[in-house]
Amino acid sequence: MDHPAVALMERTGMPPYSPRREEYGTDALGNEVFVGEEIMVLEDDFFLVEELTAQSKEILEMYGATYKIAA
Repeated sequence: MDHPAVALMERTGMPPYSPRREEYGTDALGNEVFVGEEIMVLEDDFFLVEELTAQSKEILEMYGATYKIAA
């Protein structure tokens, strides 16, 4: 009998993981952010890029926000 993790990996082709383990945090707008997602950082706040409009990104850039990968 295979371990459940091995069976899942054989079935899906992907190793099992827990989203909770890879959670980075909640951004300033209340969006859940996971490790590996692109964020914009402005001072002590961060924002999930995929939830921002083009105008929001432009405004954040004007105020000095930088793009990073949540790690």
